[in-house]
Amino acid sequence: MTDDNLRRAILARVAGLRPGTTCCPSRVARDLADDWRVLMPRLRAQAFGLARAGLIRVTQKGRDVAEDASGPIRLGPNARTHSEEQT
Repeated sequence: MTDDNLRRAILARVAGLRPGTTCCPSRVARDLADDWRVLMPRLRAQAFGLARAGLIRVTQKGRDVAEDASGPIRLGPNARTHSEEQT
């Protein structure tokens, strides 16, 4: 599993979300592998990279978080990407 595969999977999952919803990164990992837990550190790193690029949001309790955040995170579209998809 390459980093590019992880990024594409994250973007595809986030693009398929209903408006106003987010997903757990473990959902993306579970879609990719039976042994999904080993993917989580890399998947999390790729998610934060996509967030830095402005392609998604990474949140905790609805607030954007930095890469050093501990605990569960959620993935969702950023406002700009979501509004562009609606037009």
